[in-house]
Amino acid sequence: MLETVKYLIGSRGASGFGSKSTAEEVTETCSDLRSITAIITGATSGIGAETARVLAKRGARLVLPARNLKAAEEAKAKIVAEFPNSEIIVMALDLSSLGSVRKFGSDFESLNLPLNLLINNAGKFAHEHAISEDGIEMTFATNYLGHFLLTKLLLNKMIDTAKQTGVQGRIVNVSSSINGWFSGNMIRYLGQISRNKREYDGTRAYALSKLANVLHTKELARRLKEMGANVTINCVHPGIVKTRLTREREGFITDLVFFVASKLLKTIPQAASTTCYVATHPRLENVSGKYFADCNEARASKLGSDPTEASRLWAASEIMVSTHPKPVFDPL
Repeated sequence: MLETVKYLIGSRGASGFGSKSTAEEVTETCSDLRSITAIITGATSGIGAETARVLAKRGARLVLPARNLKAAEEAKAKIVAEFPNSEIIVMALDLSSLGSVRKFGSDFESLNLPLNLLINNAGKFAHEHAISEDGIEMTFATNYLGHFLLTKLLLNKMIDTAKQTGVQGRIVNVSSSINGWFSGNMIRYLGQISRNKREYDGTRAYALSKLANVLHTKELARRLKEMGANVTINCVHPGIVKTRLTREREGFITDLVFFVASKLLKTIPQAASTTCYVATHPRLENVSGKYFADCNEARASKLGSDPTEASRLWAASEIMVSTHPKPVFDPL
């Protein structure tokens, strides 16, 4: 109850920021990012677009990968119209396709650019069951597995950039508090929904993918520390974004629910704040493997804090993204 009250009033935590803080506000102390090159997935709309806009305002060079190149060019045009000196590169990427992710990795490498910041923001919530071209349930393939491979392919570039520049690299995985809704055997459930439509539940599949984001963060942080790499990785819950709510009928109870819900939701600038804070703030130097909400460190779910589960998921993910001739991952 106390945490809810703090959230509603925008109480500021140890970071000096809270639920009402905006992306522009949390980046004021790092207003010059002209030496930073950032890749942001899912930057054509919503939280990703605001994240890109604010980082461009602070001077960062942006690479915007997108499945819909027209939407990405429109997002770029909006930023350039506001900040004419912005350097923004649009590239093709379909996160649900491992082949597309590999091509993006190769194409980015050919640009000979440094890479300081990777924000794995893109995500989808699918009510209808679908399977990726690689034989993986589509929500998991897009929200987690594509980002797992993307991070794997770009990691050496980030490590090299950090060595050459002395600037610590940062990876930010955008998850959701819904990750705590999943319980049970992750790999078994993924196998079930990748083979059987009848087992599919959209909310549970989404929770699974977001839990995977948290566990990816935990395991990669451990590996980076073991390697002595000057790169950190953290995970964020952006909050639930304020959208236009519809009501089927009017009345006191409906109006009351509508009023309370509107106070619990965030604006897009507020929702992008935690991502921007974790990506840029000097306070987070050398902080890795943590989970953040409302611009402050928070507690991950029990399953999301399990190192054994993180290691197990990593091993399964390596199999799923391998180039060996095994078209469908079958953990059952």
